[in-house]
Amino acid sequence: MYASVINVKTLVIAAAVAMLLALGAAGIAYANGTDSEEQVTSPEADKAKSAAIAAVGGGTVTEVERDDGYGTSDVYEVEVTRDGGSQLEVHLDGDYNVVGQAADEDGSNDNDGPNDD
Repeated sequence: MYASVINVKTLVIAAAVAMLLALGAAGIAYANGTDSEEQVTSPEADKAKSAAIAAVGGGTVTEVERDDGYGTSDVYEVEVTRDGGSQLEVHLDGDYNVVGQAADEDGSNDNDGPNDD
């Protein structure tokens, strides 16, 4: 009887330790901002800005990110605020060709941080 109590106790302790380790790993991943996008400030970012503004017919760039969400790190996501206040996300390939664009779902009150969409 004591052997089965000890086995149950050991199992409960092992499960609790495993859960704590999993929660700790998740917390570390969240704190490190494991987002696949990173802010870009470089001559490449300037080229991406120019290409995005030309693609939407004018506006102000509010953010340039390198986005590997398309299976490659040679993709840029450029957020452009147009003169009327609407925001667009323009996706560019590594050669600064437009591969897609969409209304920015964050809206006009967006205060992006370095790891935000």
